[in-house]
Amino acid sequence: MSQPTEVSEFEADVLVSTVTRPADDVVELTLSAQDGRPLPPWTPGAHIDLMLADGLVRQYSLCSSPGDLSSYRVAVLLTPDSRGGSRAVHALTEGQTLRIRGPRNNFQLVSSPRYVFIGGGIGITPMLPMIEAADTAGTDWHLYYGGRTRSSMAYADQLASYGERVTFVPQDEAGLLDIAGILASPDPDTLIYCCGPEPLLAVVEQHAAPWPHGALHLERFAAKEIEKEGDDAAFELVLQRSGLTVTVPADQTVFTAMREAGVAVLGSCLEGICGTCETGVLEGEVDHRDSVLDADEQEANDCMMVCVSRARTARLVLDA
Repeated sequence: MSQPTEVSEFEADVLVSTVTRPADDVVELTLSAQDGRPLPPWTPGAHIDLMLADGLVRQYSLCSSPGDLSSYRVAVLLTPDSRGGSRAVHALTEGQTLRIRGPRNNFQLVSSPRYVFIGGGIGITPMLPMIEAADTAGTDWHLYYGGRTRSSMAYADQLASYGERVTFVPQDEAGLLDIAGILASPDPDTLIYCCGPEPLLAVVEQHAAPWPHGALHLERFAAKEIEKEGDDAAFELVLQRSGLTVTVPADQTVFTAMREAGVAVLGSCLEGICGTCETGVLEGEVDHRDSVLDADEQEANDCMMVCVSRARTARLVLDA
């Protein structure tokens, strides 16, 4: 077996310097470098991996200011159907150390004359640095923020300082966000950014369909449902830089095949939502099953998330 190809990404132990609770069932962690040095730079929309107990790895959006690298800040909702991640985060206390990896950004804020931000529940977190950037740049923007109750809506006080640019919609007082009304008038000079639970994203996708191509930018908490075209089949995988050719069986992922061949590849969620395992494609057609790449990026066929996506062709060549 060949030696694994080197794969690197920032990874370090950090100090949980503060723990606060900005809303019902939400905990906020401030994470600082143990040696006091600045943490790596990041851009609005970025997330980091928290490497928790029992091998759990979870991704959370950075919600602090990109201009302050003395610490990172994440806010995590305790979900009733938690698989262990949110419970582990809520059990952390000040003074503990925690290993992190990243940051990386699959939800980049693209330059635009105007933005419509739509946040649902804890989906508000990536919006905070985006709004800061848009406001600092003097860009026109409006945020529509929905939540179950006012007490469940994290950072409402902070956002209230923006005045009429923010519309708060607590469901118990005003019902659901009126997405049909918000997106009723397609505007070629406006980009839509949305993060929240899947039902909200589905409605936003529906009503954003008449908008100009590329106007909608989404980030998902969980993998979207993918309709497979028939049963999976085995295919030949060529790992160009490593000089290896292997067969990926129908019941195995490309990620696992690469690891078993001795090729190092980073992975976190293994569900196609975090972007950690993105790998360049040199030849062959990809059967994209991720929730990271948009339609244009999938159509370009120049990269894939090897944890979930497969090949449509009998042979696939990767830059690995």
